[in-house]
Amino acid sequence: MAGSSSASYIHMVQHMIEKCLIFHMSKEECELEKENKEFFKAYEERQSKQEQMSEEETNQMIQKIISDSPKESDD
Repeated sequence: MAGSSSASYIHMVQHMIEKCLIFHMSKEECELEKENKEFFKAYEERQSKQEQMSEEETNQMIQKIISDSPKESDD
């Protein structure tokens, strides 16, 4: 019966998402985050890590461009 319980939970979440989309509900009006705190916490942590990695990669690229560019002489 665990499969049936999972299916009904998935159906409920799908219904909540559809309701939020149809009625153009804000994040505060939509109860998805309240109902799935663990999911959204993990999601936000992952997004934060990806943003940090992206910023680090950008900084590395800038440093590489600077170090590869020919140095101008002050004649």
